This record gives sequence, C-alpha cells and structure tokens, in this order.
Amino acid sequence: MAKLTCVSTGSEVTNQIGSVTFSCPSCGKIKITRSQYAREIAAQYKCSGCGFTGPN
Repeated sequence: MAKLTCVSTGSEVTNQIGSVTFSCPSCGKIKITRSQYAREIAAQYKCSGCGFTGPN
C-alpha cells in the first residue's frame, strides 16, 4: 500500500482517522489527500494538475 501524504501539511496520513482522499473538484483528474488537522483548520490546498485552490 502506498503512503498517503496531506497536500496541505505534508504529513503522512496513511490509515489516519479523519483523513480524506478525493478527486479535484475542478478537473477531477488529480487525487487530493487531506489530514484531519488540515480539514479542521481549513488549510488551503492546491491541485497539482489544474491549479484549483480550496477550500472555497
């Protein structure tokens, strides 16, 4: 299994409760992984494919 890393904080989130992986809401091509902490503080993320930033 590949290690998952939060795009906002750079921390490893493999098997971390509260972390999520989802497709970019704009292009749908890139998978974005976020830690529970990044989600709680609404840390910004950026899609490496299309440049979309969130949360909006």
